[in-house]
Amino acid sequence: MRHTGQRHHEQRRQQRGFTLIELLVAISILAIVAVLGWRGLDSIVRARETLTARLESARGMQLAFAQMQSDCEHLANPAMMLGRPYLLSAPDKLTLVRNVYAENEPARLQVVAYRIVDRMLTRRESNGTRDLVQLDVMWQAAISNADTSPAVTLQSGVSAMQVMSWENNGWRQNSQPVAQSLKQQQPPQQQQQLQPVPPDAAPSGLQVQLQVDNVAAVMSKSFLLGGM
Repeated sequence: MRHTGQRHHEQRRQQRGFTLIELLVAISILAIVAVLGWRGLDSIVRARETLTARLESARGMQLAFAQMQSDCEHLANPAMMLGRPYLLSAPDKLTLVRNVYAENEPARLQVVAYRIVDRMLTRRESNGTRDLVQLDVMWQAAISNADTSPAVTLQSGVSAMQVMSWENNGWRQNSQPVAQSLKQQQPPQQQQQLQPVPPDAAPSGLQVQLQVDNVAAVMSKSFLLGGM
C-alpha cells in the first residue's frame, strides 16, 4: 500500500506542468534570442544593401569612364579645326569635339558635352556634321547649355566633377576654350575668348575627378587625347 501511494505521488509529480516563473523565464530567453537574431539579420541586410550600392556605383563609373575614354581617343585633330575651339573644361563641365566614324561614310565631327545636373553625370552629343559653320553653331549651343537634344545619364549621385589637362609637363585647370594658334582666321571678338596654343603645346591628356556618393575617395581617371 505504501509503495502504491509513493508511485502515485511520483506519477503526479511527473505530470505536473510548468510553473508561471518557468514560463516567464522561457519566454524571456526566447525573446532575447529573437532580438539577437533580428539584430544580426538586420546588420546583414544593411551590409548587403551598402555593398550592392557601392558595386552599382563602381559599375556605373566604369561605364562613364569608358565613354569618356572613347570620346578622348576620338578627339578632333586641332589642325583640322582651322583655329576653332575643340576643348573646354570647367568645374562640373566638359565640352569637346570628336570624330564620328560610320561604315562606308566619311568621318564627321560631333560636339559632346558632359555636365553635372541635379547630382547626375549626363552626356549630350550633337549630330555629326562636316560643315564647320554648322559645327560652330553646335559648339555655341553646347557651351551655353542651349542644346535641347536628349541627354543620357551616366551616373547618379555625383556631387562634383573636376577636369584638368596635361599641358607643359603638368596638370592644369583651364576654363577657356582651347584652339590651335590661328588667330588670323578668327574674328577679333572670338580671339579674346579663345586660348590659342601652338601645336607642340596643345593638351595631350585629360584627368577627370568625380566625387560620388557611397565612395569616400575621389574617383580619378586620366585619358590620352587621340586627336593630338
